[in-house]
Amino acid sequence: MDRIDIRSLTYGELTEQIQGMGLPAYRAGQLYQWLHQKQAASFDGMTNLPASLRSRLAEHFELVVLKPVEVKVSAIDGTRKYLFALPDGNVIESVLMRYKHGNSVCISSQVGCRMGCRFCASTLDGLERNLRPSETLEQVYRIGRETGERVSNVVVMGSGEPLDNYDSLLRFLRLLTDEKGLNISQRNITVSTCGLVPQMLRLAEEDLQITLALSLHAADDATRRQLMPVARRYPLAEVLDACRTYFRKTGRRMTFEYSLVRGVNDSRAEAEALAALLKDQHGHVNLIPVNPIRERSYVQSERKTVEAFQNYLEKSGINVTIRREMGRDINGACGQLRRSYLGSQEVRSCET
Repeated sequence: MDRIDIRSLTYGELTEQIQGMGLPAYRAGQLYQWLHQKQAASFDGMTNLPASLRSRLAEHFELVVLKPVEVKVSAIDGTRKYLFALPDGNVIESVLMRYKHGNSVCISSQVGCRMGCRFCASTLDGLERNLRPSETLEQVYRIGRETGERVSNVVVMGSGEPLDNYDSLLRFLRLLTDEKGLNISQRNITVSTCGLVPQMLRLAEEDLQITLALSLHAADDATRRQLMPVARRYPLAEVLDACRTYFRKTGRRMTFEYSLVRGVNDSRAEAEALAALLKDQHGHVNLIPVNPIRERSYVQSERKTVEAFQNYLEKSGINVTIRREMGRDINGACGQLRRSYLGSQEVRSCET
């Protein structure tokens, strides 16, 4: 019999499982606390449970724990980038960023990605598989255990398209914000999407208070299709209509991510088009100087170009910020560390 993924169970589901084993319901409360508040790495570590019960739990349940394969620490800003091994041997990336307002963790939702965005290393090898809720949670928990510091903000913006793994994402969000668990405020969670319109509309109905961030990156369909193949399925008019629906249903302002690529989408004309496109949207623009990857020819815009782009948007009444670059010296951008690791593994395999 396959063991049940215990960290992916809701409190109610765990209670049913525990009672189904002939155990009292209060044991579920103890277990849930170990899993999500104390973030236990093993059943043996649950010291207020009898040894016989811990043995039964290990036979009945699987407790997903991620293994750090590599940890890089930025000498510039202290950002920590983790390469974690999953139970099946796949690897994913997570990033810890320290700010004055608290610690923020950027986590992956899939092993690889199938969206094909031209400036992102995560998608170069395609999608391997979706992450389970426990594997998504464990990125947050493992970083908390490794550093001994509380995580106050979570950004689902690492490898993968979160809304392409919709059901797992929703369960993860419910578990992460459960008052019986880590109890992170929904308002401190941001979920990124390339613009999967049906899932965006579903998310608007989920009664959540998270921030939804749209990877926009262009103000016209032709340029956006060049940068993001998913734009062939969902034109800007549909995507932005979904953004308006999300704001109307949730009251949460959108974030519009815009990676600036030299000579592609960073001109004054593009700034004008972007301002016109977003004039009736409730949200703000996050300008991101693109992080170059060696497999692509895209080059980061010059600083003066980025600032000019920002200034025009501000004068047009658009709320805009330039994202602070973190972890540039440690392959901080999505997918870079994983791809470097996989490449080194292939070299070793060829040498043996």
